[in-house]
Amino acid sequence: MPALEIDGLTVRLAGGHAARPVLDGVGLRVLPGETVGLVGESGSGKSMACRTALGLLPAGARAEGAVRVAGRDVLDLGRAALAELRARRVAMVYQDPRASVNPLRRVGDFLTEGLRAAGTPRAAATARAVELLDAVGIRDPRGALRRHPHQFSGGMLQRVVIAAALAGEPDLLIADEPTTALDVTTQAEIIGILARLRAERGTGMLFVTHDLELAAAVCDRMYVMYAGRIVETRSADELFDRPRHPYTAGLLASTPRIEPDAAPPSPIPGRPVSLAEAPPGCAFAARCALALPRCTEETPALAVHGDGLAACHRAGEGIVL
Repeated sequence: MPALEIDGLTVRLAGGHAARPVLDGVGLRVLPGETVGLVGESGSGKSMACRTALGLLPAGARAEGAVRVAGRDVLDLGRAALAELRARRVAMVYQDPRASVNPLRRVGDFLTEGLRAAGTPRAAATARAVELLDAVGIRDPRGALRRHPHQFSGGMLQRVVIAAALAGEPDLLIADEPTTALDVTTQAEIIGILARLRAERGTGMLFVTHDLELAAAVCDRMYVMYAGRIVETRSADELFDRPRHPYTAGLLASTPRIEPDAAPPSPIPGRPVSLAEAPPGCAFAARCALALPRCTEETPALAVHGDGLAACHRAGEGIVL
């Protein structure tokens, strides 16, 4: 059974505040023990897709489709069932750890709150918190319980947030750009912790990032999102070796390389489509060097190309992008 399975998910904002759906027919899955990458520019819908797995939709938003976590459809759950799901089945690590904790409360309170709410005695909850802090590499974990968030560096506080996410031993861990605010050395440490914990616990992980190099090092499979739609999905190795969608190729070309003979980054021209715009045909057509007249008229379906899927009218032509 997949840890996460999203099928035909469409989310529309209330009140006509957007000309198009925030998410449009999104489908993806994460298997137990698998790390799946979700990549794309800011505003593509990555974070919204993640939040639906926790039942966190904007007020008044309308959702169609299915979002199943460990076999349960999140969109059909009531408030009590959602609370139980978030406590035991799915957890999320956000990109800014300081926005995830109450600066006035001690770390020990933050870590044990969910455990105690689930009925765990105080002593057992404290012992579990110490165990979790030790697992994520916090020195003197018992002493750390008495400290406040401002007494931790960004990297150490992100470890605390990861420990809190693992407290309920979730089937699914969603990491929403968890290393963006950290320096390169700390990024590597956090990624190593996530990879180790995933291997030890068999937790499925959805890893959201705009950094394709990082995604390549972490993920087994990749989904590329643009303007609320999945435009390509395949194994990480094949995605990097042979992208089938021009947007994926553009993301790769705009990534800086450290090799001495590497070409300079080539940015994607134009700008992403805003929610106030609903262009006909392919949403990427205005920025695409390979666009045909039909691209501005017909929306390409997500179809099989090679060992994955791509939503491009020219993906089957054998063009090496």
